[in-house]
Amino acid sequence: MSEERETLIVASKTKAFIKSQGCMVSADALDELNNKIYALIENAVKRTKENKRSTLRSHDF
Repeated sequence: MSEERETLIVASKTKAFIKSQGCMVSADALDELNNKIYALIENAVKRTKENKRSTLRSHDF
């Protein structure tokens, strides 16, 4: 089973934005979005370290 991760998104603001686009959102969609955010950050951190830096920058994404 996968480990439980802290939520990095603000669910209420995310839901409000999705609603403003004319759609509804399920709870599992927010969980998957959170997983995608973790993956983006993990990849950016990896790129930062591969470039022998400690500061993550916009181009690392």
